Amino acid sequence: QVQLVESGGGLVQAGGSLRLSCAASGRTLRNYYMGWFRQAPGKEREYVASIRWSDGTTYYADSKKGRFTISRDNAKNTVYLQMNSLNPEDTAVYYCAARLVTSSKYNYWGQGTQVTVSS
Repeated sequence: QVQLVESGGGLVQAGGSLRLSCAASGRTLRNYYMGWFRQAPGKEREYVASIRWSDGTTYYADSKKGRFTISRDNAKNTVYLQMNSLNPEDTAVYYCAARLVTSSKYNYWGQGTQVTVSS
């Protein structure tokens, strides 16, 4: 089992930045991908970015490249999502998730953290 706890959400003005954190526990993460997803009201959950823990390789949804940066801290077992130039369309609940490198499905999810961007 992998336990995930997100933090760092909040209210920010358009053009501002936030850094989300996801602290993981329960398993060594070297065999996992860690991902960030988000779900806006009335919309389906969408993929934002992911990172392969073993070597730090990062992946992004095309629409998120340039404004969002995913990173990890091995010592803290924590993955981050730096979000810049935020706009109201980025308002959503942001979720951290984990999947084994051998799986295509994210099996472990955090509780989510709310990000609200005001215009």
